[in-house]
This record gives sequence, C-alpha cells and structure tokens, in this order.
Amino acid sequence: MKRRDFIRNTALAAPVLTLFPADLSSMVRMGVPGKLEKRALGKTGEMLSIIGFGGIIVKDATPAEASAMVKLAIDSGINYFDVAPSYGDAEVKLGPALEPYRKSVFLACKTGKRKKDDSRAELEQSLKNLGTDHFDLYQHHAVTSLEDVETILGPGGAMETFIEARKEGKVRFLGFSAHSVEAALALIDGYSFDTILFPFNFTTWYTGNFGPQVLARASEKKMGILALKAMARGPWPEDADRSKYPKCWYEPLTTPADITMGLRFTLSHPITAAVPPGEGELFKIALDVRNNLKPLRKSEVRAIKEKAMAGLPLFRYEGA
Repeated sequence: MKRRDFIRNTALAAPVLTLFPADLSSMVRMGVPGKLEKRALGKTGEMLSIIGFGGIIVKDATPAEASAMVKLAIDSGINYFDVAPSYGDAEVKLGPALEPYRKSVFLACKTGKRKKDDSRAELEQSLKNLGTDHFDLYQHHAVTSLEDVETILGPGGAMETFIEARKEGKVRFLGFSAHSVEAALALIDGYSFDTILFPFNFTTWYTGNFGPQVLARASEKKMGILALKAMARGPWPEDADRSKYPKCWYEPLTTPADITMGLRFTLSHPITAAVPPGEGELFKIALDVRNNLKPLRKSEVRAIKEKAMAGLPLFRYEGA
C-alpha cells in the first residue's frame, strides 16, 4: 500500500470514546496543597502540572514582565512550558525568564517546518533563542492536512530531524500538535510518538464531533495527551471587538465560572494538561481557579452538554 493510501485509510478508522466523565483511576495523579495537581504524561515517566504555560503569553513583554509571569507560574506549581518560533519574540523573552528554573521544568517547543533541513535549522535556532541545550519535548506544529503528514513522515521529511535530534540528546521526547482529526489519526498510526497536543473543548466535542476519535486512539497508544482550546468559547462573532484579546484568534471564555467549566470538562478526560490562551489576564484567572479543577460529576454533565449545544464549535469533523 502506498504511504498516502495508508495515511488516508488509517485516518478514517477511529473508535469513538463515549464514557464521560472518564474513569481517571488508571491515571497517576499527584495533589500538591495550594498548587496545581500533577498528572503522568503517558509512558514518559514525567509528571506535569495540569495547567501549562503557553509561551505566547510573553510575546512582546518586557524582560521584567516576562520574568514576573514565569515566576507567577512557577509559584502556582506549573512545571510545563510550551513555546514555538511562530509566537513572535516569545522564545527570546521566555529563555532568560525561565533560566533560573530550567533544570526543574519540562520545556516543550515546536517546528512548523515539514522538511528535514528546514526543521533542523529551526530546531537549532530555537535552542539558541531559549538558551538551552535540549528540549524535553519537540513537536511538529499545527499539522492539519494529510499532505503535511505525508511530507513529515516521508523521505527527507522533518521526522528525520526529530529522530536524529533525539539520538544527539537535543530532544528527549517526540510529539505533534494537530488541528484536524484526519491529520492527528494519521500521525498517531504513522509513528510511535510520545505525545499529542490537540484541541479538546466542550463545544467542539459535543457539537463538532471533534476530539472523541483522537482521544480514544491516543489513549489506546498510551500517549501523553495534552490539550489546546479548553478555554475557547467558539469562533469570534462577526461584529465582536477583538482588541481586548489580540492574541486569541477565537473567542475565549473570560469569566472565572466559565473558565473553570471549560478546564474541568477537558481535565475530566484522561488528559495530562491544558494550555490556556496566550492572554496574560486569562492565564491568571486559570491559576486563580486552580483549586476548583476537580473532575466533573455525572450530574454536571447534562448542563455542560446543553451549554455546548447552544454554541458554535471552532472545529468540526464530518467523518464517522
């Protein structure tokens, strides 16, 4: 079978995860009084805070602002930091701010390059920007199309850089982020990745049929599962004023009650951590409600489903 046929066929054959709230009893979890809970990251042996720090938060920040935001995260119990070269100057701002804590945190980075040579150049520049000799996790960034999957996994693709960099000690674990069900499933079946970073959101789950298939397949593979868009409400309304949240390409949840609901939905699944939007104000609210992020009770599921069904999803999946 040709690679493209394999990718296309595997992308259409995912089981559906129907049990919710999920049974988290098999997931290693560690409570830390006054700080964020930590959960096991798949088979890696790592324990990560259930809220991550998205590096875009420090985009365009002053060095003092970046240091203060990172210190707030550390003091709240965050040990998972994620950044990418596409986030403006976030790498060069995060590196110095994170330097005092580098040995005790889990640092993830990404590349949007799909070919070997381009991804190698981006990896080396990111290491330099962040002032580190290695990344704990390196990810293919925002994979959406099956054509991208084919390029990444094919001869001369970025996967060759990932494998070589791991042998060189420049990265420890390998993963990807994806914005389509088809691409995510194809990557899961195309290589034995350690992690996946994917939009798991209450509205896309219930009204877009987007997420259950990916979570089920990743769970079968015992991958470390990380979440995007837990704090998304949906697409921006056409007449919305976006100026207050310029780093959000979607309309975010903004009140403590809604943010708590969104995070609780996502973290009621066997997901290790959720990465909030890149707006500092919303990130601080997520930290403020950290003691309320208990898994949903069955009696609460109907209400959150009704709220989801009244909204519009950011993503949809039209497959089975």
